[in-house]
Amino acid sequence: MTPTIAGQPVTILVAEDDRATRDSTRLALELEGYQVVTASDGNEALAAIAKGQFQLIILDVMMPVLDGLSVCRRLRNANNPTPILLLTARTEVNDRVLGLDAGADDYLTKPFSLDELFARVRALLRRSVHANANQWLVIGDLRIDERGRRVLRGDRELELTKTEFDLLQLLALNAGTVLTHRVIYERIWGYDLSSESKNLAVYIGYLRKKLELPGEPKLLRTVRGVGYTLVHP
Repeated sequence: MTPTIAGQPVTILVAEDDRATRDSTRLALELEGYQVVTASDGNEALAAIAKGQFQLIILDVMMPVLDGLSVCRRLRNANNPTPILLLTARTEVNDRVLGLDAGADDYLTKPFSLDELFARVRALLRRSVHANANQWLVIGDLRIDERGRRVLRGDRELELTKTEFDLLQLLALNAGTVLTHRVIYERIWGYDLSSESKNLAVYIGYLRKKLELPGEPKLLRTVRGVGYTLVHP
């Protein structure tokens, strides 16, 4: 089935200077039903964006002529809201922070699996649809106002910290999908903490206390040794 937004096919720009990576990424996305336009450097990417409308932009960080971070900054300075996924071979936390500060919505470290690429693409497209429609994200009796950063369970409003809200939003956008510890750590904290860390488990505990009062259907499910998922009650 061809992915669509508002009845229109989803078109993705892939800007990557390595031909093998560019072609394999294009082919993989096309097999998933997306329409794909490619560029081999930052200037080509900007030229393509000026000519067409894209629902998602995938940028390699280290490109000739104009690098991915520069392209990202130019788009955000021009108030272009298109979701941006950065591809980077750099694993240092500071490099990822630079990408997010430049205006990227997410990043993927090379080498990456196609399943993870597809998952991040779907998540960014869902997030874009919800933001553009200015709708509440609804899971059973749980409602999340992504723009206003408000959360309601039934008639009661939950008081969440920034990290608690970000974690709940991530799980809600991927409701029904088990997110691994590594993916959650990277998306919420910007790096993969060691397996010894209890940080995630602590925040899941905080969320459970606020989300699931006695007698209410359970929303958060733990998949032992794997991660967490938000389920429909």
